[in-house]
Amino acid sequence: MSRLFRASHRALQRRFDTERLADRIEERLCKDHIDAENKAFIERLDMFFLATAGADGRPNCSYKGGDPGFVRVLDPLTLAFPCYDGNGMFLSMGNLGENPAVGLLFIDLESPKRLRVNGDARIESVDSVRPPFVGAQFVVKVAVREAFPNCPRYIHKKGAVERSEFVPRPGIEPPVPKWKRMEWARDVLAKDDPARERE
Repeated sequence: MSRLFRASHRALQRRFDTERLADRIEERLCKDHIDAENKAFIERLDMFFLATAGADGRPNCSYKGGDPGFVRVLDPLTLAFPCYDGNGMFLSMGNLGENPAVGLLFIDLESPKRLRVNGDARIESVDSVRPPFVGAQFVVKVAVREAFPNCPRYIHKKGAVERSEFVPRPGIEPPVPKWKRMEWARDVLAKDDPARERE
């Protein structure tokens, strides 16, 4: 009995004769927790991709970035990451209120290596983790359902050029994004948006 595969997956696996391989990957590589090796991998990265879907099933994929360690493995069954100030649309985060199921894709573009983590997410207050994430609006905690590596062969090798100056860091005031000073945006910013204070 597979936890990972449904009829639609099985149909394609049978069509392309990969069912045995898929079963072996699930049996040997798919875990229901974050082990020490995957914890070290996740916590050294500075980015991941987050997939969500609303109640209507319409998907959304977003990039999440920060300094290395901005995703924390709180325990083998729980990840946490900050939600920083963004464009205020809350497409991914809003979906969590309708459908907590998430997929996280962690990629090291230099090695290359990648890891998928699936689970259920919930939004919590900034003080729900210690130490708190600097500059976070709130925290997302993910209850891990599956964690498994993904074949890295099609990952194009790329190196880091520079870290974003907008990532919140202790004792450093990040600059205001230029788009928040543009005419179309500045009069509709949130009351407590730091861009308003620095006008």
